[in-house]
Amino acid sequence: MVFAKTDIGKAREINQDYYYISDDTEIPQLYILADGMGGYKGGEIASSLAAESAARYIKSNFSSNLIEKEEILKLVENAVEYANMVVYEKSKEVEELEGMGTTLEICLIYNNKAYIGHVGDSRIYRIRKDVIRKLTKDHSYVQKLIEDKKITREEAKYHPKKNMLTKALGCTPYVEPDIRARNFEKGDIFIMCSDGLTNMVDEKQIYDIVTRDIEKAAEELVNEANAAGGYDNITVIIIK
Repeated sequence: MVFAKTDIGKAREINQDYYYISDDTEIPQLYILADGMGGYKGGEIASSLAAESAARYIKSNFSSNLIEKEEILKLVENAVEYANMVVYEKSKEVEELEGMGTTLEICLIYNNKAYIGHVGDSRIYRIRKDVIRKLTKDHSYVQKLIEDKKITREEAKYHPKKNMLTKALGCTPYVEPDIRARNFEKGDIFIMCSDGLTNMVDEKQIYDIVTRDIEKAAEELVNEANAAGGYDNITVIIIK
């Protein structure tokens, strides 16, 4: 099962988030989320270009002969790097698009494993046995401050530079994504989301809403983020 919702929020003029979900008959199952940034239409173009390019790369290069974990992880890594090249080159072709970029989350599910590719501060969570766990680490300035013990996680929520990324896709010729594989067990729920959700709704609220009614959760999470201010575009993908 998969449920998804994207929303412009209450403060933006354009939705720069984009998501891709493969057809439920396709192998592997593929879920991609991107949160774009850049001037007028730049972020919108970056996110859609990145997600579609990554999806196209994976579908063109995936084969049932890929049975080793390392091979599939390499496929995901290559897909991110390919998407980065496509967005970067587009930004150099069109003057108005210079400097555009995007976050990128890839979740490829195959043989009871989730293969994750991650760049930026969109997130992937997993709910398993009544526990919600973040599977990605934000590539952001405040995350670095937290790791250096200069601020607390509570202070990070209100830091004036909390939206500053240390890594994004499409801004430089090369990008090094975080790549990892996690078991996808019976009963697991994966949640992919842009920071328009996580800046407005905390992990406990996300857990409560998703476990209460998974079929309505994507819409309820978007509503909750908008009720808290809706300062950014909001996108959620829930996979079970």
